[in-house]
Amino acid sequence: MKKVINILNKTLLNPIKHFKLRYLPLLMIYFAYGASGISSIAETFWVKEELKLSAAALVSLGVWLSIPWTIKMVFGQLVDSVVIFGSQRRIYVYIGAGLIAAGTILLIGLAGDYPWAKFASKENVYIISALLSVIGFVLQDVVADAMSTEVVDRNQPKEKVEEELAYVQILGRLAISLAGVMVAGLSGWLAQIFSYETMFKISLIIPIISIVGVTIIKLDKVTPSPINCKILCGGLVFAVFVVLMGYGQYQKWNNEILAFIFRYSQEIVFIVSLTVISYMIWLILKDIEEKTRSFIIKTAIVIFVYRAMPSVGPGLQWWEIDILGFDKAFFGTLSQIGAILSILGMWLFSDFIAKKPAHFTLLWLTVITTILFLPIIGLYYNIPQSFGIDPKTVAIIDTALESPFAQLSMIPLLTLIAIYAPEGKRATWFALMASLMNLALTAGGLFTKYLNQIFVVSRKVVENGKVIVPEDYSNLGILMIIVTILNVTIPVVTIYYLMIKNKN
Repeated sequence: MKKVINILNKTLLNPIKHFKLRYLPLLMIYFAYGASGISSIAETFWVKEELKLSAAALVSLGVWLSIPWTIKMVFGQLVDSVVIFGSQRRIYVYIGAGLIAAGTILLIGLAGDYPWAKFASKENVYIISALLSVIGFVLQDVVADAMSTEVVDRNQPKEKVEEELAYVQILGRLAISLAGVMVAGLSGWLAQIFSYETMFKISLIIPIISIVGVTIIKLDKVTPSPINCKILCGGLVFAVFVVLMGYGQYQKWNNEILAFIFRYSQEIVFIVSLTVISYMIWLILKDIEEKTRSFIIKTAIVIFVYRAMPSVGPGLQWWEIDILGFDKAFFGTLSQIGAILSILGMWLFSDFIAKKPAHFTLLWLTVITTILFLPIIGLYYNIPQSFGIDPKTVAIIDTALESPFAQLSMIPLLTLIAIYAPEGKRATWFALMASLMNLALTAGGLFTKYLNQIFVVSRKVVENGKVIVPEDYSNLGILMIIVTILNVTIPVVTIYYLMIKNKN
């Protein structure tokens, strides 16, 4: 019993024990990003009540707001190569905080109906505000990612370096998740009490939080690297291409060729994005020793495949609402349970993840998450119900078991990126690999779309009292089974052939 208590104490204290004061700047940036949702509910209601943006316009705005994240490599090049006032890290965090604050102040002006915020239409001022904030967050994120590879002393045994890099990533994910949990309920409760203007004023704390760490802690000097025009200029051209494709998708084209091209704009953007990002990664890797380069490429493929797996799609939640009777409050309960246990999982499994190879972690996560999805499939076929078990009980237990593993896959992925980040190019490298990981999610979304087109699931849609789309969940069971099979077989086979069978 005493041994068990000692192990438990060690596990609970591990993240705290591995914290170092020099990690504080990047952890404060991550915490600020996680807490940025403090005014999200107020903003959602304000947009709905005050702006005249249609659903299509909001979707188009979403495309614009995704651009800064898509071209993170451009910001990475700036952070790696351009020195401002003698600084390559702190100054960019300040600039990012300034952009976030400027965007928030514009929101305050709109909500408070101040004359100085009326230099354009309310809708256009809101768009400018949103773009400023997003660019600020992306810039700070790039700096924090770069610092996560620099705060670790490389003049120590390789195993110790890799373990410390893993703990930096664990602490970073914990900072984001902890902040997210803290503001999840608070954002709604405060929005119920205070005005929109007051809520936006409260959110000015976010840029302040992000600069605290870099202000009070002295950062190590970083040697700038030459600007890689292929990455910087190519990233900007790529951004223009994505904007044009995103814009064209929502236009009506009389020309058949253009209509065909923009009908498949998502697929075209994905293929071009994968080509561009792969080429940019190759530019950085070409000077690395061949054996290391081969390992990085294999690992990148495993990461991509793992994150590119499809989900069931919205049909699952529709079915849970319509057939199982899950309501908003219950989904909120599940979300809160998931968020809290996700943090607990990262905390308790931190030592295990830090000391195991990435492919091993991904392998057991694949198997465990597959097993834990089986009860949901069972609900569709009334298996738990036949034993008198309430569906909500199954959902709560399943969420409680599955949630601790939700964020764990990110830790080994980010650790590997940090381990192999080339000196002088770390911000660019991290940004490119982050873009690759996000692109994998796009692939998963396309995969999900195709499966839902084959196995159609529909909720009842009523217009003017007439049913225009009938409720049909008959394909949901087979869809869940196929998704489950794909999610376990493809990653396992990929990991086996790339990382186990051909290990040498």
